[in-house]
Amino acid sequence: MTDIVLFLLQGLWTTAVITIGSFLIGAVLGVPVALARLSDVPVLRWAATAYVEVLRGIPPIAWMLVLFYGLSRWVQIEPVVAACLALGAVATAYLAENYRAGIRSVAQGQWEGADALGMGSRDTFWRVIAPQGIGVALPPSAGFAVGLLKDSAVASVIGVSDIAFQALMLNQQGNAGLPIFLGAGLVYLLISVPIAVGARRLDAAVRVRSAV
Repeated sequence: MTDIVLFLLQGLWTTAVITIGSFLIGAVLGVPVALARLSDVPVLRWAATAYVEVLRGIPPIAWMLVLFYGLSRWVQIEPVVAACLALGAVATAYLAENYRAGIRSVAQGQWEGADALGMGSRDTFWRVIAPQGIGVALPPSAGFAVGLLKDSAVASVIGVSDIAFQALMLNQQGNAGLPIFLGAGLVYLLISVPIAVGARRLDAAVRVRSAV
């Protein structure tokens, strides 16, 4: 089992690159999508809503296949890049909803208090509302990172040499499948548990801070 785990760990770096890269894409692009969802401009709101619903409604593996195989006639995309872009697009939709929910959770009294202090609506949003909303959105977003790590495993179908791909290689070499895939599951578990624990602690810290 030790030899199997060591071989699987050769795909750890690629798995980390895909998970972190796609999460960063979603964390950055989720902001404008969330703002568009909250916009008073109907076109922006409808477009952002359509994006979120479509991206969340189709499995990540389908987007990977579209980017890697579907567009191969016009543009060649490296497997790791295709995986990051596909998962990043999906992460954008989910994280945008986390941001939107976080911003909407801020009490109306915060707006009223800032207005009483003579702050404009723009300053109120960016200096008062947004920081509190992002703080509320952080714990579920950290939890989403665990799901993103698991979703990265499907990148093996387009040839990405991640943990799942290493497991498939071992199995195709005639080795017994059960210990291989149990080992792969163990590796994913060892990575995801610390992230999940960190997300729970972050959630607890945010709740304590909010209660003060």
